[in-house]
Amino acid sequence: MIMIRSTRAYTTFIVKSARDSAKSKKNKIRNVKKDTLPVFQYPVSEPGDHRVYVWGLAEHGALGSTSRVLRENNIAYIAKPSRLYFGEYHKVTDIACGYGFTAFAVKSKDKNVLYGSGINTDSQLGFDESDKKFKEDIIPAPRPIQLPLKQDTTDVLGIAAGRAHLLVLTKEGVFTLGNNGYGQCGREIIPDEKYSKSLVVHYIPNVKGECITGVMAGQDHSILLTESGHVYTFGWGADGQTGLAHYRNEYQPTLVKGDLAGQRITKVACAADCVLALSDKGKVFGWGNSEYGQFPIKSDNHQINIATELDIFQGFGRIVDIAAGGSFCMVLDDTGKVYVWGYGILGLGPEVQSILKPTQIPSPLFGVNEYEQNIRVTSIYCGTSQLAAVTNSGDLYMWGLNKFGSLGLGHRNNQYFPLKVSVGAQVVKVACGVDHTVSLCKPYV
Repeated sequence: MIMIRSTRAYTTFIVKSARDSAKSKKNKIRNVKKDTLPVFQYPVSEPGDHRVYVWGLAEHGALGSTSRVLRENNIAYIAKPSRLYFGEYHKVTDIACGYGFTAFAVKSKDKNVLYGSGINTDSQLGFDESDKKFKEDIIPAPRPIQLPLKQDTTDVLGIAAGRAHLLVLTKEGVFTLGNNGYGQCGREIIPDEKYSKSLVVHYIPNVKGECITGVMAGQDHSILLTESGHVYTFGWGADGQTGLAHYRNEYQPTLVKGDLAGQRITKVACAADCVLALSDKGKVFGWGNSEYGQFPIKSDNHQINIATELDIFQGFGRIVDIAAGGSFCMVLDDTGKVYVWGYGILGLGPEVQSILKPTQIPSPLFGVNEYEQNIRVTSIYCGTSQLAAVTNSGDLYMWGLNKFGSLGLGHRNNQYFPLKVSVGAQVVKVACGVDHTVSLCKPYV
């Protein structure tokens, strides 16, 4: 006989000898009425649930959680994905990771549509009087970021985080917070401005009368994408990352021209000072820092200050996604093939490599095999030193430098080829900081 011991969370099966129990309980079992048997109900997640998993350095509070924390040399970190229940309680819809901080967009019936945790030395997460009780300008758990919204309810359409600044796209326009030392918040630079405990939130309703549809952030510069596919940039320009044909800092959102003229851009990617842009026709453009061969262009200058088409994808499928890290780039074509180039741990073997030509990472490393022939990569992401890919089955693969377990593989060793991360849910989006990672997921159904 099998006896079942159940709780709301799990069921335990205990097998007993039929000879020991059958005779003594035979009559009792016959007399049990059906309506007296217990009915067990198990929790089932709703299809619309948004789950958030976090891992990497926990010391700065960017993970917003203390579960599964390990300590090594007085440093706290989480080496495996840990579920942040804040995600379900507040219906998180988007995520962004900066340098030691995280922003969460939530579905809300009031003006609290944005939360943040982590390093807040430059008020990149805004400032609240309750912050005074925390030491060293660190917000240990997600708290609301106040925005001067006009409407009682609105939606966050996108968020982007740089080294110490934050961009928030809403239905009302873009709000910027944090350090503006180079004009990266889109407002005039004030010499010796104090950013700690600042209440300054800058508002950009539109650019040149165009609605803003996307926001991106490099290390110290910002990028806006408009409804017509135009790209505007502002902030630090010493490496050409603004693409404005000069190397000066610029605080006013300014149109990027060069080879982008006449193009409709659908996505821009940047994690540091190297920028990629993708057009609706699958063309790829780049500008910014090319010290590591990110832009294989015939030039003695490693700082490309104007948008330039990258004519290096002959024979590839149509490019459908792009990602740019600190010293490397990655593209995805419409057949699900992933290509990398540049310098670093690129995912092509057990060594640091320098490659000028986009090179495919073998598809079997993303789970494609004779039994799973329909598996394909559908989106790619980069931090400054880590790379990630998500498949159509919701599986996440990561590789690169593994600072404080930021690859989520359960250890702190660098990973030289893509390896599946045991998240426990279907991954929808990944955000990479310099030493932590956050994923937005949905439950398996």
